[in-house]
Amino acid sequence: MKYPRRALALVLAALVVAPSAHAWGRQGHAIVADLAQRHLSPSAEAEVERLLALDHTKSLADIASWPDDLRNDKDQQALWKSTQGLHYINFLHGDCDYQPPRDCKGDNCIVAAIEHYVTVLEDTRQSDATRLEALKFVVHFVGDIHQPLHAGSRDDKGGNTYQVQFDGKGTNLHSLWDSGMLKTHGKEWKDYADELSAEGPVALPAPRAPLDNPYAQWAEESCEISGKIYPDGHKIDDAYVKANLPVAEMRLRQAGRRLAEVLNLALTH
Repeated sequence: MKYPRRALALVLAALVVAPSAHAWGRQGHAIVADLAQRHLSPSAEAEVERLLALDHTKSLADIASWPDDLRNDKDQQALWKSTQGLHYINFLHGDCDYQPPRDCKGDNCIVAAIEHYVTVLEDTRQSDATRLEALKFVVHFVGDIHQPLHAGSRDDKGGNTYQVQFDGKGTNLHSLWDSGMLKTHGKEWKDYADELSAEGPVALPAPRAPLDNPYAQWAEESCEISGKIYPDGHKIDDAYVKANLPVAEMRLRQAGRRLAEVLNLALTH
């Protein structure tokens, strides 16, 4: 059964509560997946475990970076080439207002990719192998879309060509947001996830009209954040990390919360 996008948006709207191309790197993707798995419904959790058993694991974190790993898998180059453009979206027209004909031509963007793979995942007529692959893409892409520079509005390849100095070394802004800032926390991903989970339910932005595509809203949120995170100059200091690490952590928590709800809807029949 395919859940209408409006139904998903309304469910996500009910989750607005008070506060209590790689994206994120392996650490960040594992955190998002782990946070989501903690909030699966019993039926969704059972289906996740059944599908993951094909890969001899029970953990969403174990498969969260698989779509990025395709790049270096010589047996998966065709799949990598056909999906590498689905990890992001470019808003290059002076606004963060998602317009599919303009921003996602041919459905070649992360918003359309999430919608497609959710549809495949929830279709029990598909083979288990096909649905497992879809699960891997959904887990990964929901993480990606919450990384601000995967929905950037500048012509710099999502900050990949914006060079910065960080911790005495040269890097780029995209890499800094993928993993550099998270590593300053000094904890392994599991401990980091435990800490973020202990903060309680994360606040989710209110749904925006029209209520027909929550994935587009998530991209718009990232786009708006991306416009605020470029440093003055090209040197990243402690003040920048102090101001922006909480933003990155908020997006990880929101991604985990939303991923759980997507999976709960897609895998409850």
